[in-house]
Amino acid sequence: METVTGLEKTESRGCAAVRVTALALAAGAMLATTGCHHNTNTRATYQPPPPPVYEPGRTDYSHPKAAPGFYDSTSVRPVYTETGLASWYGPNYHHHAAADGTTYNQNGLTAAHRTLPLGTTVRVTNLANGEQVLVRITDRGPFAPDRILDLSKGAAEAIGGVRAGIIKVKIEAFPHESLDPAGRWAVQTGAFKTEQDAMDLKSALLQRYRGARVTEFAGPTGYWVRIDPADHARMQAEAVVDWIGKPFPYALPYLVRID
Repeated sequence: METVTGLEKTESRGCAAVRVTALALAAGAMLATTGCHHNTNTRATYQPPPPPVYEPGRTDYSHPKAAPGFYDSTSVRPVYTETGLASWYGPNYHHHAAADGTTYNQNGLTAAHRTLPLGTTVRVTNLANGEQVLVRITDRGPFAPDRILDLSKGAAEAIGGVRAGIIKVKIEAFPHESLDPAGRWAVQTGAFKTEQDAMDLKSALLQRYRGARVTEFAGPTGYWVRIDPADHARMQAEAVVDWIGKPFPYALPYLVRID
């Protein structure tokens, strides 16, 4: 899996399938079998309490004990629900910076999502066995066309998803207070098989979107390109996503919230 640490982190969070694939959202072909590339924009100044961790032998993680302030209230109705595939990431990202500025602990109950605000509390249900776990969104990803969530190894273990690698889940996000409700947005594309492919896209983006910040970086599954619109507006980022697929039909652009 590809992650976003500094939004320019490498991929593969210990997922069972690499997150972003060859320049094509369908680029699963390029995604390593662990499909997760995470990129982090370490902007957060607030440091949340450390996450609760997976405890072998424990059976109920639907309300794990956590330090005050780690989870949002789950006594209200979820504000967002989604069903799809989830993977997990662990050793390759353990003790590295996460997108929210914290240090990733593979045994902690956290997860990565592309668009939910960082810090959001999410209830994850493994639809194969009904097991549930509460996680906090601390990272960005997965960058794989067929996945909606990248779980920490501990969270995946809590709901019996480590061995399978990829599981079908239902996620329910609870209200989370954000300093910027509209969010700050960017676009990440990859993974390219060659550095030249990534540089070609970077050059085209710089010519078309003057004033935007465009970066190219390498990850375990290939080369990636990220563009930050001048004001990080979602509408601008969505326009970039739409444009990339026209001159570069093999590229897979992902809309990513960076806060």
